[in-house]
Amino acid sequence: MELQEHKYIKTNGIKLHVVQQGPENGELVLLLHGFPEFWYGWSNQLSDLANKGFRVWAPDQRGYNLSDKPKKVKDYRMDQLAADVAGLIKASGKEKVILVGHDWGGIVAWRVAREYPELLHKLIILNAPHEVAMGSQIVRHPLQLVKSSYIAFFQLRGLPERVFGMSNWKVLEKTLVNSSQKGTFTEEQLKNYRVAWSQPGAMRSMINWYRALINKPTKPTIPSRVTVPTLVIWGAKDQFLGPELASKSLEFCDNGRGILLGEATHWVHHEEPERVSNLMIDFIAEK
Repeated sequence: MELQEHKYIKTNGIKLHVVQQGPENGELVLLLHGFPEFWYGWSNQLSDLANKGFRVWAPDQRGYNLSDKPKKVKDYRMDQLAADVAGLIKASGKEKVILVGHDWGGIVAWRVAREYPELLHKLIILNAPHEVAMGSQIVRHPLQLVKSSYIAFFQLRGLPERVFGMSNWKVLEKTLVNSSQKGTFTEEQLKNYRVAWSQPGAMRSMINWYRALINKPTKPTIPSRVTVPTLVIWGAKDQFLGPELASKSLEFCDNGRGILLGEATHWVHHEEPERVSNLMIDFIAEK
């Protein structure tokens, strides 16, 4: 069993807390968590991949847990989040990595693959839409807009933080439990999440990712096509993101395929950890 190491790595003008596991000389797999998780959400995959000889990094993304938490909403725009990841890859000393992302981490991973394709061998996405696919789906399908309506609530300054913080994070905890298969999140795991959410400034920073969605930069247009080999794994019973987003997202891939896990929800890597790890390992091994 490979031991986990906790490091702080400078990237894009900030410091990120990164948990590392596996042999130093192994191919690097970078795991990006979503909301409201942190590096710990990848515990199963960290061990599974490390035991297969991969070097695995799981950062707390900016604003989360032990990583730096810039104050301004614009500090959480997509261009900054992608630049954080590009900087981490460069800091690793590896020429290219396998990039994996779930939820918000997946949205960032899609962006990195479009903006910095030269840094990636392959891309693996779990229940996270390509930005352009998500935009067109919301316009054409009102049901997805309803599923995503919580994003409007997150635009209110200060209120979501207060609501989530009430009764020792009860609302956020219930959201995890009620949107996953029964027994997915243990009390021990939820305790660790509460500690991460309680870090000073964390919840405001985490919600600022959503607030920055409407704070678009005036940057050159990023290509919409994804040129690196891509695997999309999707839990079909996701309450927040319909499975049609998986096929819509794959339309933007030059070399992509999807796997729908029929009983899994949004939290597919928690509910079917071994299967997800094996799908990743098999995909990485393909020539």
